[in-house]
Amino acid sequence: MEPIIEILIDKCNLSYSCIRVCPVNAIEVKPNRDYARVIQERCIGCGSCTSVCPENAIVYRDSKSETKKILKSNVKKVAIVAPSISGEFHDITDYRKFVQMIKQLGFDFVNEVSFGVDIIALKYAELFNNFKGKYYISTACPVVVSYIEKFQPELLDNLAPLVSPMIATAKIVRKLYGKEIKVIYIGPCIDSKDESELYADDAKIDSVLTFQELRELFTEFKIKESKLEFSEFDPPIGNKGSLFPIANGLLQAANISEDLLDSDVITAEGKMNLLDASKQFHNDIGTIKKHFNLYYCKGCLMGPGTSRGGEKFIRRTRVINYANKRLQSIDKNKWQKEIDKFINLDYSRTFKNDDQRIEQPSEEKINSILKTIGKEDKDPDIGCNACGYTTCREFAIAVAKGLAKVDMCLTYSLRNRHDYIKALRSTNEKLAQTQKALQESEKLAQSEKEATKEASDTIENMLQKLPSGIVIIDKDLKIIHSNNSFIEILGDEAKTIDEVIPGLVGADLKTLLPYNIYNLFTHIFSTGENIVNRDIHLNENLLNLSVFTIRKNKIAGAVFRDMYSPEVRKEEVVKRVTDVIDKNLSMVQKIGFLLGEGASETEQMLNSILELYKPGKKKQ
Repeated sequence: MEPIIEILIDKCNLSYSCIRVCPVNAIEVKPNRDYARVIQERCIGCGSCTSVCPENAIVYRDSKSETKKILKSNVKKVAIVAPSISGEFHDITDYRKFVQMIKQLGFDFVNEVSFGVDIIALKYAELFNNFKGKYYISTACPVVVSYIEKFQPELLDNLAPLVSPMIATAKIVRKLYGKEIKVIYIGPCIDSKDESELYADDAKIDSVLTFQELRELFTEFKIKESKLEFSEFDPPIGNKGSLFPIANGLLQAANISEDLLDSDVITAEGKMNLLDASKQFHNDIGTIKKHFNLYYCKGCLMGPGTSRGGEKFIRRTRVINYANKRLQSIDKNKWQKEIDKFINLDYSRTFKNDDQRIEQPSEEKINSILKTIGKEDKDPDIGCNACGYTTCREFAIAVAKGLAKVDMCLTYSLRNRHDYIKALRSTNEKLAQTQKALQESEKLAQSEKEATKEASDTIENMLQKLPSGIVIIDKDLKIIHSNNSFIEILGDEAKTIDEVIPGLVGADLKTLLPYNIYNLFTHIFSTGENIVNRDIHLNENLLNLSVFTIRKNKIAGAVFRDMYSPEVRKEEVVKRVTDVIDKNLSMVQKIGFLLGEGASETEQMLNSILELYKPGKKKQ
């Protein structure tokens, strides 16, 4: 079976409006999920959520396609129409036109469910009047039945064992037209779609259309009142069953007294009244001592399958006016004969225990959640209802059951939002400070960049003006930088390359120098030992070469000096003469030291001999 109600994920904006109106917490919002989901097994088909979603993200099962397929078949088709139609279709001036519009869709017969109401009302009167100490809850509303089966199964035995007027009417028309007909119910209730799935044989409903879906079919088939003639409902015609859309209409149809002093029945309508009534019926029926006539909606006038925006008391007035008009022309004798003809059909039913209640979480877990949302020191039995739950405690229980998440709590969300805003403000302030520091750093970096560029340009100019050849290479012996003097030393071939690649950047040193010279660079990279003032010959020139490490194993530099240039020759002669003088002076000093030390020892020896042979000394 398709879900009776579904939330369209792509439209859901998590407004929680559906959760607020769901009477049985059948809509869940899981952590890390940005949409709500209907828990189908818990849903009672009340349809409250379908009318409150601001994004129209909640839809109920569409029966139009199914109905159109039936209408195209060759079997007889019967439309059974709920009496609340008189309150819904205010825009159709005469009910006889309305009947003809339905027939134009392809129906062979159009019957009133109000007659089925009359039958069921009489059955209720019989049940209530034959009181044997057991109080009953009416079962004309399928949502009430679904609620008790799923959430108060302890009241199953108190449900009146009678089918709804819809099912009763299906039995009647099948008795009239044969079992092979197709029966389509048209009414204000969404849960009737699921209710119809429970029955077969003479109680079978082949499809259920809401009033909204019927309007859509009228539009699709371009059926308008102004183009049609009158047509009456097919018999049997209802009596006071036309009042069924009003909550106490069933009692009116059964002529059951509603006098406050002697009535045996209490009527309650609306979500909160239903929940309170079923609870009090269970807890205090011994004190109340009444049958309960319950409806989820504010009467069938306001069912979820009706057009949105309807006003209850205006619809109520239309229903009453319609009933009065029909009652003026009803043939009571004929009606009674029809009642006698169909009253003895089997209108009984049974119910099933489909308990969907979730085990109550521990107090420790509930209190932990209350603490999380900041309600541990406050009365948990009150609440703002913004989360969709009546009290904070109910919300905490729902969270513990996995039906809700804590950020659905407005107080919790606002507090987190305030904390977030506070943290964001602090972050923004730090960011502003960081941006300011970054701007200052960028200014400093720009200044340093400019200074570096200026220094680089200065060094470059200086290197280019040096008479000695300068070259810097990487570990692969590729030139990183060289000056004009180095290119001059290399000769014409290097000058030609320089015109294409300024500074010979990227050129392979091995292609520019002979093996015995570039091998000195290889030696530097392998040993890390610098080479200083080594004389070499290149292109008939005598050069003085010094090779040194700039970055170990990565970058090396070299200085080539032309020994034949006047400046270098003079400098080198002076340096080398100075080196020779320094070495000779050192040698002279050592010789003098040795001569001086030898003379002193000789003197000491001669003096000792003289002392030995002086007069007066005895020989040993």
